[in-house]
Amino acid sequence: EATHRVQRCFLPRFQSLEPLPTGGPDFGALGEEAELVEVEPEAKQEILENKDVVVQHVHFEGLGRTKDDIIMYEISDVFKAKNLIDVIIFCLHFFNRSLEITYVCLVVDAGDDALPNGLDVTFEVTELRRLTGSYNTMVGNNEGSMVLGLKFPNLFGRAEKVTFQFSYGTKETSYGLSFFKPQPGKFERNFSVNLYKVTGQFPWSSLRETDRGISTEFNFPVWKTNHTLKWEGVWRELGCLARTASFSVREESGHSLKSSLSHAMVIDSRNSSILPRRGALLKINQELAGYTGGDVSFLKEDFEFQLNKQLIWDSVVSASLWGGMLVPIGDKPSSIADRFYLGGPTSVRGFSMYSIGPQSEGDYLGGEAYWAGGLHLYTPLPFRPGRGGFGDLFRTHFFLNAGNLCNLNYGDGPRAHLQKLAECIRWSYGAGVVLRLGNIARLELNYCFPMGVQSGDRICDGVQFGAGIRFL
Repeated sequence: EATHRVQRCFLPRFQSLEPLPTGGPDFGALGEEAELVEVEPEAKQEILENKDVVVQHVHFEGLGRTKDDIIMYEISDVFKAKNLIDVIIFCLHFFNRSLEITYVCLVVDAGDDALPNGLDVTFEVTELRRLTGSYNTMVGNNEGSMVLGLKFPNLFGRAEKVTFQFSYGTKETSYGLSFFKPQPGKFERNFSVNLYKVTGQFPWSSLRETDRGISTEFNFPVWKTNHTLKWEGVWRELGCLARTASFSVREESGHSLKSSLSHAMVIDSRNSSILPRRGALLKINQELAGYTGGDVSFLKEDFEFQLNKQLIWDSVVSASLWGGMLVPIGDKPSSIADRFYLGGPTSVRGFSMYSIGPQSEGDYLGGEAYWAGGLHLYTPLPFRPGRGGFGDLFRTHFFLNAGNLCNLNYGDGPRAHLQKLAECIRWSYGAGVVLRLGNIARLELNYCFPMGVQSGDRICDGVQFGAGIRFL
């Protein structure tokens, strides 16, 4: 959005770079006496675009509470510009930074005391208000929510912000207070603290969970990867969602205190996170609970891999693989709130939501190990209706999914674990239509054929609808 506004507001005081017309009537003469004067605009264009320049001064108009030191960090590269194009590129880089500035206008001019090749750069900015509010909707994995928020942007003048957010959804209600602090000059490095309360309902397990907690996060890039280090302390309260809940779920009810350290690494070269046409994604997560306190102890590892390749006729083939393992530490078994779940329109299609794996009296208990893979082909709609417009948001979808979820006996060794994960594989295939909702979410309507169904699994044989941001 910032870039769009810059393009509208970029007002150089130089003459236009467009070449002057080389023919046409000269209104200073009439008839045969008129002479055509050849105009050579290339010299002017050469001066503006390619001549070496020196940025002598940078001015800001409209700043109030933003501190000078963070501005100096952000505009230091402008002084390294060698020509006008470099100046514009460095300024656009500044516009895209998260400085809590809502409107930016750029003026490039030769100053009063400028050198022959000297330039002055002036930023005319408007800061955000001290308090802003928002109302929007969010789409999760087969759920939606209404979100109300209050934000105190640029609280101390160095792009810090405090946010309060309330969310009411179909399966989850939450509210939280967060503080965000970026590193000056390197906004990819940032620190945040969050206080929250989340109440969720999980009908596939007849379970209700209320979490009250605090977490701290540190985000930073390393080469082409992005990393997140997180500590979380949460008081969890589990209860039954219905009177018909199984004894296994009732046995899990009660209070627990989890303190965990986690690390996440992400490499993402996709052109879009919702419906990519090219690029790859790799996510690796590790979580260690119990080392910093609490009465829950485990080591949890999971990963996600996706590869996309564009083919002929505007078609895209996509392959994905998920997997994870949870190892309890000590004699206490793992909690139903920490295990993995599989199945549904966002993972192994053709099965009901999280309805694969161990279950008791119709309540699904999750598993300590899983894997899932998918192969997809996306093509334009037949006959390309609405091409170049609304029709481009739709894609025809052909898929093949497979996966398994189970509990492991960790005394058996890796070979036995792999053998168990290879047993009783659920898989499905089908076709449908995908709708991309901008860069927010995507909707799928598929006709599914579930295969490899095991006793206790719930299937969705036929039409299945899915909405979310993360799909297998």
